[in-house]
Amino acid sequence: MNDTILTAVLSLVGTLSGTFGGILISSKLTNYRLEQLEKKVDKHNNFAERVPVLEEKIKVINHRVDDLENGGK
Repeated sequence: MNDTILTAVLSLVGTLSGTFGGILISSKLTNYRLEQLEKKVDKHNNFAERVPVLEEKIKVINHRVDDLENGGK
């Protein structure tokens, strides 16, 4: 009877440690992937902030080119 109880307790401890270990590893992987996605989103947000500035500069450049093509008129 004692051997059966000892085996059951050891099985329980092994199962619990394996389960919690898997949960911790999965959690770390999920956190890592979230961090990578956040970095990509930050890059995208930076790009989205710069596009309107570039569009305004292109307008100015186009206006200057038009002025040069029309001989400064």
